[in-house]
Amino acid sequence: MTGHPADEPPVALSIGEARDLARRVLGACGLASDHAAAVAETMVRGERDGCTSHGLYRLLVAARSVEQGVAVPDAVPQVTEPAPALVRVDGGGGFAQLPFERGMPLLVAKARRYGIAALALNNAVHFAALWPEVEALAEEGLVALAFTPSHAWVAPEGGTQPVFGTNPIAFAWPRPGRAPFVFDFATSAVARGEIELHRRAGKPVPPDWGYDPQGQPSTDAEAVLAGAMRTFGAHKGSALAAMVELIAGPLIGDMTSAESMAADEGRGGSPIGGELILAIDPAGFLGAGVSDHLARAEAMFAAIEQQGARLPGTRRLAARARSDTQGLAIPAQVHRDIMQILEGRPPK
Repeated sequence: MTGHPADEPPVALSIGEARDLARRVLGACGLASDHAAAVAETMVRGERDGCTSHGLYRLLVAARSVEQGVAVPDAVPQVTEPAPALVRVDGGGGFAQLPFERGMPLLVAKARRYGIAALALNNAVHFAALWPEVEALAEEGLVALAFTPSHAWVAPEGGTQPVFGTNPIAFAWPRPGRAPFVFDFATSAVARGEIELHRRAGKPVPPDWGYDPQGQPSTDAEAVLAGAMRTFGAHKGSALAAMVELIAGPLIGDMTSAESMAADEGRGGSPIGGELILAIDPAGFLGAGVSDHLARAEAMFAAIEQQGARLPGTRRLAARARSDTQGLAIPAQVHRDIMQILEGRPPK
């Protein structure tokens, strides 16, 4: 970043321009067009919703995964049905976005037929937030949960050596006539991308985010990235992280975070492994009473907001509305690094 002022203005892009840029960069990396479109859409959604650690910055992450041979750029997802209410999509080593797109219609159909259904994504490369997937299901009127391990970057509570991934959990609830209620959080104290953004900006991180390689608490972002992150909520976050390892790893026949890290072989690519997505049709339990019971949920949301508390996802939706009218603002250095990929230079 030498030679560029730290306070230089961001680069303004419309959402359409951001989508086009992301597709061009991913195509330049060698991704097949269907993969590039699916991956780009996830990144643009993250940027649009103010989740910059999962936005266009992730083009650098994805480019590295392709460059290092971690992600198969033209993988063809294979959809199977291991049981009546189950869907499995083998991603063939490609990014997870296209496998989800290929499996979602069948997951929705099975959830409506049986009341509940599950989708296992196997052998797929993960780098993004989970909320776009559960939100898409909630927009179909379903309640949805999603889980995935990652690389072993996170120490269990009481330890200082990595065992878990950031192991996010996402949930979505349909709200008639308005955007679904959605939350998506890592079981680590913070998403790894946030630490990486601090490193890129030369900023310290809070002391409770992680440990250096010697197991000492550190505010040095680079040291924490090389050492171990911490779980949120002490033993509670640690227990949830272990749950995610189990239900999105061994339960669906895929890797744990430690196994994903070993499979990376030091290449520095995104995690590869599994994801479990559950979809529940409220009508399965409620029949014709769905509307009445969804209205009861709205009463709970109102009780939260009427006392000044904020519903999870509120800031994300506000950022979305702002982006839709004002466009996006990308840090200048991130934009330069992205453009270098189009110039044929390796991502930083």
